Amino acid sequence: MSANAAADELRVESRQEGPITRWIDVEVPASRVATAFERAYRGLARSARVRGFRPGKAPRSVLQKMYGPAIAEDLERELVGETLSAALEKSGIEPVCQPQVESELPSEGAPFIYHARIEVKPEFALCDLKGLPAQRPPTAVSEEDVERELEAVQQRQAHFVEETEGVAAATGHLVVMEFEGRIDGVIFEGGTAKDVTVELGSGQLIPGFDEQLLGARAGEERSVRVRFPDDYGKADLAGKDAEFQVRLGSLRRREVPALDDEFAKDLGAEFESLEQVRAKIRETLVASRERASRATVRRTLLDALIERVPFEVPPGLVEERLQRRLHNAAHDLGERGARGVAVERQMARWEQEWRPLIEREAREEWLLAEVARVQELAAADAEVEARLDRIAEEQGSDAAKLRKAYREAGVLEAIRGQLLEEKAVEFLLGEAKVEEVAAS
Repeated sequence: MSANAAADELRVESRQEGPITRWIDVEVPASRVATAFERAYRGLARSARVRGFRPGKAPRSVLQKMYGPAIAEDLERELVGETLSAALEKSGIEPVCQPQVESELPSEGAPFIYHARIEVKPEFALCDLKGLPAQRPPTAVSEEDVERELEAVQQRQAHFVEETEGVAAATGHLVVMEFEGRIDGVIFEGGTAKDVTVELGSGQLIPGFDEQLLGARAGEERSVRVRFPDDYGKADLAGKDAEFQVRLGSLRRREVPALDDEFAKDLGAEFESLEQVRAKIRETLVASRERASRATVRRTLLDALIERVPFEVPPGLVEERLQRRLHNAAHDLGERGARGVAVERQMARWEQEWRPLIEREAREEWLLAEVARVQELAAADAEVEARLDRIAEEQGSDAAKLRKAYREAGVLEAIRGQLLEEKAVEFLLGEAKVEEVAAS
């Protein structure tokens, strides 16, 4: 049956429930339901093995008694799957996420009726786009900024060397130690470890632990008394007093290389002098601050637009996008070997953090699309091709192969949409009142 014929035989009525929710009531004619039952029982008769009957010879009345409810459940899913798209097309409603279907099981000799709850794109009118406020942080890079970053590079290039015998532990030392912890005199789970390496003063240990190791020497044993923070990650330890018997192994100190041309050469073949390193640092800082400044301008500009054009974002759309993103994140973590409780906690954090971000993304997407529509902005094919060339260059890929892969994957329209969003932002910036602000 063609899609048009399938739509013609359906009886579809739509109704509105609030600004972003529609319902459609769909009636599938009894003749189509009967055909579906007939097809299902024919297939079952060929495959079912019923005691007392030869294969394929069991009467339909016997099959109905044995498999009737299961057949009805299968046909419920089948009939909805076969007709929902045509029913939506007939209603003229465009869902933004998967509709939620409510129905009773179909019965032979009667029409099949189901109801679909559909979330739709909200309707809204743009505000006056003239003079929207935005903020632009500075992008200038000072000599102090360059020297601060150079010092950070210097610290990252540092290495640790073994201390001589008798040197006392001090902040910044890298110590290897073993410890055994007790609460009320009883060893507790996770309180014992060997060959643990920490940098004193780095905040890796429970507050107060580091300080009680200062002055100790390699091979020395110390008793350390601490209190677990009230918000400690393990609830059974939070707020409790503990005593650790600690034995220090080796002590190592950080040795920082001198800032000279030899240091520059050690950073890579592209550098011959320290001044070249400074120049590269300045270039990188400028590029980074320019990106950050553009992002702030865009964010504050869209903050203003969102505030002036309120509308409800369909929660089903947010949930659908969120679950898709969480699924991909979980897959990536699994590929990297992450497992267990730590992954579950990370996923729970991401679920909470990403939900408002995804809602924000939907708002921006619809607002910028409306700006592009009202202002009659367009992204020409040549612009899409140019963007593909740039992506290929950045990835080091063959442009023709990338273009073919993107076309087959249906990504070209997404790139066109991205270009339209950029054009809409450029238009808004041309109309905006941009304030230069101090760096945060």
